[in-house]
Amino acid sequence: MRLQRLEGLIAAPFTPLNTDGSINVILIREYYVFLKRNGLTGAFICGSTGEGASLSLAEKKQVAAAWAEATRGDQSFKVMLLVSGNSLAEGVELARYARDLGLYGISLAAPSYFKPADIGTLAAVCREVASAVGDMPFYYYHIPVLTGVPFTMYELLTAIGDTIPNFAGIKYTHEDFMDFLSCLHFKDSRYDMLWGRDENMLPALAVGARGAVGSTFNYAAPLYKQLISAYERGDMACARIWQQRSIDMIRLLGKYGGIATGKAYMKLIGLDCGVFRLPVKNMSDAQFEHFKKDVSALDFDAFKSK
Repeated sequence: MRLQRLEGLIAAPFTPLNTDGSINVILIREYYVFLKRNGLTGAFICGSTGEGASLSLAEKKQVAAAWAEATRGDQSFKVMLLVSGNSLAEGVELARYARDLGLYGISLAAPSYFKPADIGTLAAVCREVASAVGDMPFYYYHIPVLTGVPFTMYELLTAIGDTIPNFAGIKYTHEDFMDFLSCLHFKDSRYDMLWGRDENMLPALAVGARGAVGSTFNYAAPLYKQLISAYERGDMACARIWQQRSIDMIRLLGKYGGIATGKAYMKLIGLDCGVFRLPVKNMSDAQFEHFKKDVSALDFDAFKSK
């Protein structure tokens, strides 16, 4: 199959939840329109930001169907579904469901309970799921900080060889620039390498990244567009300033408890996606008031998505 190269900013959307914890599917249409308005080129759904690990198989299907319906007819906006889990059978079922919905592609992270023992086993895991939907792009999701699977992606590409025809590339959420660059050059740059660390976008651009998937693109897309624009015109001093603003913004995620802080940012821009499910901890109402003051000190209004 002929694979496309994805470029620009691809959002890793939050999964909107109602107050009772159910999926707020009604909001997804508005979410898509919001991302389009802010220049995003796609959505990587049910990933880490989208709480895929906390959703049931039925709920992942519900989210996927809502995104498929919202984006129907828009070939320029690519939706990829993360089908990961510790059950490969469920991964295959979800991959086939994504294909039937007409989504652009699927992605798979390594199982994290029974972890692949070696790189050959990880390659076999990828083949198991990718081969079930050989007519749609398959991306591996490299995020060793969460999966605990440490193999380099150069090793994975070597192990796969030509055995997965629909292997399109890798969502690379790690800081190994040597490995990332080697993957970019692998087999005459055959694969699509999507950068996944927002706070390190500038060095990723410097080694050749053309597309990125990020959580902070949801609420600060203009910041990254300014960063990319400065880099492309050779204004490195300006690009470094924008990257620092990204870092300052991301530091607040750590200050207020981690990944759930992203939904607090979304609340500030007027797209309330609810809270994160357990075991993720959400900030208290009092903490949210302090958070708003810290965000205001960043001059967030100057670069937030609108």
